[in-house]
Amino acid sequence: MTEPAAAQTVTAAILVIGDEILSGRTKDKNIGYIAEYLTNIGVDVREVRVVPDIEEEIIVALDALRHRYTYVFTTGGIGPTHDDITADCVAKAFGVTIDVDPRARAMLLTRIAEKDLNEARLRMARIPVGADLIVNKVSSAPGFRIGNVHVMAGVPTIMQSMLDEVAPTLKTGVKMLSESVRADLREGDIGTPLGAIAKAHPDVMIGSYPFQDEGRPNTNIVIRSRDPAKLAAAKSAVEDMLAQVRAGLRQTA
Repeated sequence: MTEPAAAQTVTAAILVIGDEILSGRTKDKNIGYIAEYLTNIGVDVREVRVVPDIEEEIIVALDALRHRYTYVFTTGGIGPTHDDITADCVAKAFGVTIDVDPRARAMLLTRIAEKDLNEARLRMARIPVGADLIVNKVSSAPGFRIGNVHVMAGVPTIMQSMLDEVAPTLKTGVKMLSESVRADLREGDIGTPLGAIAKAHPDVMIGSYPFQDEGRPNTNIVIRSRDPAKLAAAKSAVEDMLAQVRAGLRQTA
């Protein structure tokens, strides 16, 4: 895929934390949801990383991403068990202390009786100093945001609820527009002229995606831009090119 020169955009990275994802025991359902959600509101997801429940690796990844992108969204590792170490790692990355937050504790008590608020459950109320809470309307245990990092649950329904809470607070850019054109040609038939079109339209992203159409190879071409006029011009160029290639192939058949 070709990509235009950098524009004034709001960017993001997703950091997925958990041994269970890397082992395959749990199938991630959050990456695609977050990416589509953010794209739709004008935030470009530029990178995704998956790291194990190892303090050093979480901190290294978090530091790299938070300095590179406008926002970082983490999922996983904020539950009640010993291997839920995300909150501690985020605190260390930011150089702040962490302890049971009275606000988070009060949230837990809306669903958990005081007598049942044991040491394990209180782990879910441990929040880095200076962080804002992300409300969890599903199970009450909050996420949090500190700096440009948003720390959310790994359970998809809870993560989605948290993302709804976060979205209104985000700075967003111009939304990316997209058009898809069915080529009715193999990817190899159009690679060279498609590359020429991409070069002629540097402010437009153009990607080709092969697929099987009733057992026969075909290609979808996806054109993306924030500028409607530039998007339309590139789409028109792609459609003209496809017509020419089809005509040429018919003549040589």
